[in-house]
Amino acid sequence: MTNLTKMSDNGRKLLTQWEGFKTQVYKDSAGLPTIGVGHLLTQEERASGQIRIGGVAVGTAAGLSEMLVSQLLSQDLVRFENAVTNLVIVDLKQNQYDALVSFAFNLGSNALKTSTLLRELNVGHYDAVPAQMRRFVNSDGHPVPGLVNRRENEVKLWLGTV
Repeated sequence: MTNLTKMSDNGRKLLTQWEGFKTQVYKDSAGLPTIGVGHLLTQEERASGQIRIGGVAVGTAAGLSEMLVSQLLSQDLVRFENAVTNLVIVDLKQNQYDALVSFAFNLGSNALKTSTLLRELNVGHYDAVPAQMRRFVNSDGHPVPGLVNRRENEVKLWLGTV
């Protein structure tokens, strides 16, 4: 288990830049209804028109306030922060932790859990992480420019150059 448990303010800021900050429901690059900072609406949320934020049901039709978007991001990040904290067994620097949380946020915790990236990292091959991150840029077998850019930004964060 890594020594870190929370994404830093810098990591959140970068994640928000990469995901976008939307107060209204929009379609993501895969055409899925999304709101806030990359929050994919569940089937239940789409059907009810509400999201539970801090235990309170909030309607999405009129959009969310910036404060609610920030609260939703904090709520959404918990599962990815927990995944990185629990799956990584070597110590990480904050920037490395933030890069992995961003990676898991974008691809899902299972992608991290089953990845060669995690296996390499957990045996101490920190230098292997950038190349492993760069493998996750395809959709339907083809590189997607947005994913290429996202992975490069995460590599820069991992390396501490952003």
